[in-house]
Amino acid sequence: MASKKASNKRQRGGQKSCSNVFSMFEQSQIQEFKEAFGCIDQDRDGVIKKQDLKETYGQLGKLNVNDEELDEMLNEGKGPINFTVFLSLFGEKLNGTDPEDTILAAFKLFDPNGTGFVNKDEFKRLLMNQADKFTAEEVDQAFALAPIDPTGNIDYKSLCYIITHGDEKEES
Repeated sequence: MASKKASNKRQRGGQKSCSNVFSMFEQSQIQEFKEAFGCIDQDRDGVIKKQDLKETYGQLGKLNVNDEELDEMLNEGKGPINFTVFLSLFGEKLNGTDPEDTILAAFKLFDPNGTGFVNKDEFKRLLMNQADKFTAEEVDQAFALAPIDPTGNIDYKSLCYIITHGDEKEES
């Protein structure tokens, strides 16, 4: 049933259903990234690993790449680098998304007791009245994927993960 729902989403106006990371790019850009991913994923298993990177560098003429450099690249993904993670990494670099810990630190300013939650209504008021003031519609869009409990509190740790990695509920 989930695949039928995702299929229907794609058919309506070309919406992307895998993750919000896909909304950061035009369809043509996603296709270019997919081709690049395919070139790097030498063994075609859907995940970029150290050996894939070594072989790619070898094809480009760099034969003496060191393991530390490769490990550092792979660690940027904080786990297996599938296409969604690959796209997220480029999205962060190209679109300036802050790292997860930076976003988390910003939310903690609004959570002096360290509960892991911020009140939705209070946060909405702040967004609409401080700095780059949000409109009510922009706040609603921002809260659309936010994990909000029945008492009106946002689980900002989960929200930070969604902002930086995409929404897992959309991926299924």
